[in-house]
Amino acid sequence: MQNELIIITDYCDKCHIDPSFIDILEDWDLIDTQVSDGQRCLSFAQLPDVERYSRMYYDLNINMEGIDAIHHLLRRMDEMQQEIDRLRGRLRFFGEEF
Repeated sequence: MQNELIIITDYCDKCHIDPSFIDILEDWDLIDTQVSDGQRCLSFAQLPDVERYSRMYYDLNINMEGIDAIHHLLRRMDEMQQEIDRLRGRLRFFGEEF
């Protein structure tokens, strides 16, 4: 499946986001940008994350340190949920109900 891309300047214009915010997110390793046909682009798969980070930053006035901490906590929660699901599957295999 081909990775669909959107040009960063187009995305920022439509969403009223400063393009330097995308640079900041990339500097913090929260997103990855790509270059296609000489223009910096974002993967469509990253757009929900960029939107979430922009709401935190612009609407909730959370600084980058806070956004980074929230990102790591959410990622850890996802990992723990996957582990819980895996353990529940093992319990079902052994006939345990919970």
